[in-house]
Amino acid sequence: MSAAPDDGAALSPGGDRIEIRGLRYDAVHGVLEEERSAPQPFEVDLDLYVDLRPASTADDLGDSADYGRAVAAAASVLGGPPRQLLEALAEDIAAAVLGDPRVVSVTVAVRKLRPPVPERLASAGVRVTRRR
Repeated sequence: MSAAPDDGAALSPGGDRIEIRGLRYDAVHGVLEEERSAPQPFEVDLDLYVDLRPASTADDLGDSADYGRAVAAAASVLGGPPRQLLEALAEDIAAAVLGDPRVVSVTVAVRKLRPPVPERLASAGVRVTRRR
C-alpha cells in the first residue's frame, strides 16, 4: 500500500509548476544614467507553482493558471515605472503574478542582457521566490 500524496508538495518549489522561459522586453530600469536614458533588453523566467491535478484531469484552462495572464502581468511591470534595482523589479513582477488566485507561489528570474560593466558578460540577474 502506498502512502497518500502530500497535498502541499504540488504547491511548493519542486512540485507542480508552469514554466515560462525567455520573456524578452526592452525597458528602462537601472541605477546609472545610461541605463535610464534608453531602453535595454531584459529577460524574465517565471515558475508558477500551481496544483495541476484538477487541470490535468478536466483538461480545462479554468482549472489551471493562465500563463498568458502571467506573461501580461510581467510585461506590465517591465513596461511600467522605472525601478533602480533588479531586486525591486523581480519583487513587483512576483506580486503581479500572485494576483492570480490559483498561483500559490512564484519564482521570478530577471536578467539584464547588457549589464553596464566593462567585462564581457552575457547577463546579470536576480531570482526571487514569493508565496501568497
